[in-house]
Amino acid sequence: MSSPTVDNRSDSPEIAVTVDAVILTSRDDTPMLVLVQRGNEPFLGRWALPGGFLETDEDLPDAAMRELREETGLTVPAEALIQLGAYGKPGRDPRMRVVSIAYWAYRADLGEPVGGSDAASSSLIPVSTALAEGSDLAFDHSQIVRDAVTAARQGGWPIPNM
Repeated sequence: MSSPTVDNRSDSPEIAVTVDAVILTSRDDTPMLVLVQRGNEPFLGRWALPGGFLETDEDLPDAAMRELREETGLTVPAEALIQLGAYGKPGRDPRMRVVSIAYWAYRADLGEPVGGSDAASSSLIPVSTALAEGSDLAFDHSQIVRDAVTAARQGGWPIPNM
């Protein structure tokens, strides 16, 4: 009988895991989105979704809630976060290979975001502005926002066509 083969992945490239949070709301019948202005490179000064690196001892939804709280001062109940998908196209982050797990939520009762942590600022931006041609969200966040809007509409949330 032969001994089992050991799969040694020490030669595998390092891949980081991040989370991103698409938080949708409405103000005066206008669909809005929480964005942060990046305070660090890469993409210094550009608008992005609240998000960041997963810590070694936390679950994915906990990381999404932590990043949202740290970067915007907002809280969303865990049960309101819906996993949207995984985004891992090579080159999506210029620092290294990064796979991001995105979450979304629609909250009618959302407060006003306040920038914190590594976010220079945070604001509610009309979804149509965030997705307008020429808007330049950091990373692949435009695609993630488009996917979240589609999911929200499919879920019956009040996101009109733009």
